[in-house]
Amino acid sequence: MAAPLLQAEIEINAPVSKVWSLISDLDNMPRWSPQCRLMKALGQVRPGTRTVNLNRRNKLFWPTTSTITEVIPERKLAFRVNANNTVWSYELEPTATGTRVVETRHAENGVKAVSTFSVNAVMGGVPNFEKELVDGMNTSLARIKAAAEG
Repeated sequence: MAAPLLQAEIEINAPVSKVWSLISDLDNMPRWSPQCRLMKALGQVRPGTRTVNLNRRNKLFWPTTSTITEVIPERKLAFRVNANNTVWSYELEPTATGTRVVETRHAENGVKAVSTFSVNAVMGGVPNFEKELVDGMNTSLARIKAAAEG
């Protein structure tokens, strides 16, 4: 069973506007995520826009689609992965020295059975895969920080 919530956060010494420009440009997603190889919005980044994605784990590649669910400029970007119904989000908050970014994977309503089956069969089980996802979130946030502060 999928954890209802996976989350990581980081403090970035850069203004919210700069961090937002990096995160909201979905073409950048492969620069941040160790798993994502492509995230292409099929139109303007706004609620309802679909994306085509390609993910990689070692030698395994798989395509997904997602739908953008929320865009609040300089505050929040969220999208639902259609294959499993999880919602991924980036939330930005100004701080005294820059920006706090929280990356979250929401699965409060569970995931589709086929997704759980696939993760168990091919990716070492849900607990191992979710640990890998959190590690990936931390890597993504560190890469965003490096780009924003560089």
